[in-house]
Amino acid sequence: MRTTPAVFASLAVLACHSPDTPKQEPAPERAAGPGVGPGGQRRLVNREAIIPPQCYTRTDGRHNPCYVCHQAPIEGDGHENRINDGVLQGDYGFSEFALTNRWSNLFVDRTAAVAAITDDAILAYVGEDNYSPLVERMRKDAGFRGFKPDLENLQLGAAAFDEHGFAKDGSHWVAFNYMPMPSTFWPTNGSTGDVMIRLPAQFRSASAGGAYVHDVYLANLAILEAAIKNFERVGTLPIDERRVGRDLNGDGKLGQVTEITRLARYVGEASSVEVHTFLYPRGTEFLHSVRYVGVAEDGSIRIPPRMKELRYMVKHTFIPKYALAGLYDDEVQEKEEANPPYYADFRDRGLDNGFGWRVQGYIEDKQGRLRPNGYEENLFCMGCHSTIGTTIDHSFSFARKVDGEKGWGYIDLHGMPDAPAWGETEGQIRSYLRRAGGGSEFRNNDEMRKRWFRADGAADEAKLKAAPDVHSLIAPSRERALLLDKAYRAIVEEQSFLRGRDALVTPPANVFQTIDREVNPLEPEHRFRWDIRVAWPDERRP
Repeated sequence: MRTTPAVFASLAVLACHSPDTPKQEPAPERAAGPGVGPGGQRRLVNREAIIPPQCYTRTDGRHNPCYVCHQAPIEGDGHENRINDGVLQGDYGFSEFALTNRWSNLFVDRTAAVAAITDDAILAYVGEDNYSPLVERMRKDAGFRGFKPDLENLQLGAAAFDEHGFAKDGSHWVAFNYMPMPSTFWPTNGSTGDVMIRLPAQFRSASAGGAYVHDVYLANLAILEAAIKNFERVGTLPIDERRVGRDLNGDGKLGQVTEITRLARYVGEASSVEVHTFLYPRGTEFLHSVRYVGVAEDGSIRIPPRMKELRYMVKHTFIPKYALAGLYDDEVQEKEEANPPYYADFRDRGLDNGFGWRVQGYIEDKQGRLRPNGYEENLFCMGCHSTIGTTIDHSFSFARKVDGEKGWGYIDLHGMPDAPAWGETEGQIRSYLRRAGGGSEFRNNDEMRKRWFRADGAADEAKLKAAPDVHSLIAPSRERALLLDKAYRAIVEEQSFLRGRDALVTPPANVFQTIDREVNPLEPEHRFRWDIRVAWPDERRP
């Protein structure tokens, strides 16, 4: 959230004196990551770190990867997101400071560094578990007041969850299957990952202080899915309404159901909590592991144990839509006044995005151990989780979950159809490749170009339509996976995340080092309306 000087000062006081914040600076050994000086003193390398590297893409007036993030508001359905930033598709509305691209890692040739790492070495590195040591280390760290990972065996991926995505350790984290956002999160561009959601204890019991009731949790998760997607009904894993004490499908009787209608309130102990479309209830948590690209013995691509990052979000405050509208208006005004970005800093608890969410993360140290983010490393996350037009309540993945019961389970791109975005008819990956003009924002993915584009540079529609699933469309070859893993490993060894964390071997050509305000914007025919939700084949329409 961009903040005027007066509010900046008041928020700074709040960050220092809130009871939700530690009274002292984090211990030096936790604060000594990039962007933090001696004694934990903050020093910014890039005060506009909320602008991601992809925003410096050269569009040449016709290549548009920008629509994935920047959109006009969705009108007429009660959407909470009022940011109208569709104009940023292909336009560089930056501050004077941001006209210079500070992501200098984009312009580093890592050919020699990559060549120095053997295939066996990177395979061994990526196959190591750096998550379990983090859990154990943070469990013993009594002075750290941020989120401490509490999901056992997450390094194992799908094996940490049952077939329906519920964590086997009883932590109540739930994994769901979703379509990754184009295209930074595609495996072909260097990362795999997963996302888990957890609702507060009151959404998991039938009465105040009561025991866990699985049917209650299932019902509330389904109610939330219907609310976030603005569905009137949604499929669910089987629920016994008698254990919930509510008629969930509106048939006037209590029995076992596999579909619910959208309710006005949640159920169980959370029956006093109102349901709001496009908004998560207070206490909702998300956990997102960003991982290397794993390669199995048969050469196939998999999600490996080693994590590049572990990202966490918690909705600490529920803000109703009428108040959110005012905050969005304030954001527009602050941008017009060219105020620098500022977010309330809760130290080891992360940054507050100004809309009720707190964001915190872990990233690899030089030895590959996961450590808490420094301030500026958390600031980087705000570019996507504060004010861009495409998000639903400042998040992405849950709105892209496979609908209903089929979406409850660990992420698996095998067999997943290239479904359209909501309101469209063509598969999202197909449309992205054509609109962006390449397999990444920078149009530097030669493997994707060879696979899915014709010699004249146009997308090969016949090949794309024939692709069997999402995995076949966006998974890299073994050779490319290893190259990208090695390139990112070089950044880890440098600890140069403040200069960029994209896995690149050679500098991409289609990136500006400095922005020329006279550059031609995208032509109108290359701008698009896009909805983050997915029109799955068996969708339940509003």
